[in-house]
This record gives sequence, structure tokens and C-alpha cells, in this order.
Amino acid sequence: MTEPVPLITVAPDLAAAITDWRRWLSDLRRLSPRTVEAYGRDTEDFLRFLTGHLGSPPTISDLGRLVPADYRAFLARRRRDGLAAPSLARGLSGIRSLIRFLEKRGEASSAAVTAVAAPKTPRRLPRPLGVADALSLVSDAGALADEPWVAARDAAVLALLYGAGLRISEALALTAAEAPPEVGGALRVTGKGGKTRLVPVLPAVGRAVAAYVRLAPFRLAPDQPLFRGVQGGPLSPRVVQLAVQRLRGALGLPETATPHALRHSFATHLLGSGGDLRTIQELLGHANLSTTQVYTSVDAERLVAAWKGAHPRA
Repeated sequence: MTEPVPLITVAPDLAAAITDWRRWLSDLRRLSPRTVEAYGRDTEDFLRFLTGHLGSPPTISDLGRLVPADYRAFLARRRRDGLAAPSLARGLSGIRSLIRFLEKRGEASSAAVTAVAAPKTPRRLPRPLGVADALSLVSDAGALADEPWVAARDAAVLALLYGAGLRISEALALTAAEAPPEVGGALRVTGKGGKTRLVPVLPAVGRAVAAYVRLAPFRLAPDQPLFRGVQGGPLSPRVVQLAVQRLRGALGLPETATPHALRHSFATHLLGSGGDLRTIQELLGHANLSTTQVYTSVDAERLVAAWKGAHPRA
């Protein structure tokens, strides 16, 4: 049997600060509930470590007196527990967030935790679909749906992912008032960190969304979610993922054919057609150009594969 995980114990001042920090992550930083929970678990593990490391439940003052060696000791312990580099890096990110939150309130300094380098994680290249597979997935999106309006809904969601490069969370967060125009115009999207961007709407995307709106059996109030489940509530990402899973089996598409792969395909196909990185960065809502630059590696791999398959000397 595994030993029970001891309950976390911290001083009252730190416990109250953690509550404020988590609320700040959700309400102001607008991080997803899953990310907030992950940060919370990692921070709890760190504070549990500090209780043994310092000999008593930590206070805010204790956090302010930590040195880089304390953080490295925690990472070393987690590494011995078998955590991989991505999990270690995420844990350090959550701890940094808490310390910097306290620093903003004048209660701690982030100098020590900032001095600790995050474990390097291998960057995984995006796995986009070919143009034909992406178009097939989008055009046949509603093929397996039982109701016409569900078929139109699924087609509209996937059109936004491939035609506008939206994350699935961004598409499902749209309200009825934010529905893209059927012809021309742009879509205002709220992405990670609450940042907004304007994305041009292709006519095919506008028509797909308009078709869904006409067929939807629910009243789509302007301030309510645009996309609905069969019971009328907000559409769950899992429903879209399962629909794509069934569809790729029917169409004989690879397992890499997922909703998020359509966003990768949007960027890769734009780049392959001559789009510049800065424009693609803006369309995707990436904060840093380096995040967008990974698609240059994907496109280079595609060109090499085409060369090897077609060149007589390859």
C-alpha cells in the first residue's frame, strides 16, 4: 500500500494569500480551471516539502527568505520521485507565479526563484494535417451526426479551428453576439491571458456559422454561449473531440487528426503558402514569435519529405 499523502499545513497568513492568488489566476489572469488546479497541486507539494525542509509550516516571511538552493532541493526531490522535465518545469512555473504574486503585494522577493533555471524540456513539433485531410475533416464534420443542427454545429466549430486558427476553447467561449459575420468582417477572439485579437473571417467560415445559427433549436441570447450541447447548455470540448475521433475513423484519417491539429494545420498551410511569421503570430495570438517559429521546422520537414518522395536522386 502507498503511504497517505500528508495534509498540507501552512501559516494562516500564507493560507489566505494562496486563496487570493488562486482567485487572481482565475479572475484576472483568466487561466483555465485545469491550469489553476495544476498550479495549486504543485504549490501544495512545494509547501509540504518546505514544512519538512524548514522544520515548521511555512509563513510568507519564510518564503521571502528562501535562496536558490532551497528551490533546487525541491526540484531534486521531485526528480528522485520520478517526475519528468515537463512536470518539473510546470511545477516551478506555478511556484514562481505565487512568489511573484506576493512580490506584487510587497510581501516577498522573486529574485531567488527567478535565479533557478527551469528544467529543459524537448520541444515537440506540432503535428498538422495535410491540406486534403484537413479539408476532408472540416467538410465532412457533420457526416455522422443524428440531427441536422448538430451536423451544422460541428461543421461550424471545425471551420473556426481550421479557417481562423482558433483554439477549441476560444471557439466554444464565443457568445452569440460574437458570432462572425456571414460575409466579410473579422472576429474578435479572447485568447490566453485575456488577450484579444482580430481574425479575418473567410466566407466559408461565415457561412458555416450562419448555417448553424439558423438551424439551432435554442434561443441564442447575445450574452450566452454561441455553441450548445444537445441539452441546450454550453458545448463541451470533449463532445467535439469525440465527434472528430469518430469522424477520423470513418474517413480513414490518422490519429493525429484532432481538433487542435486543425489549428496547427491553419498555421502550417499559411506558412507553406507564403504567409509571414509575424502575421501568423498575430492570427494565432502567440505572445512570443519564438512560439510561432516552430512551424518553420514543420514546413521544412514537409518539404524534405516531398523532396525525398519525388526527386529522382533522393
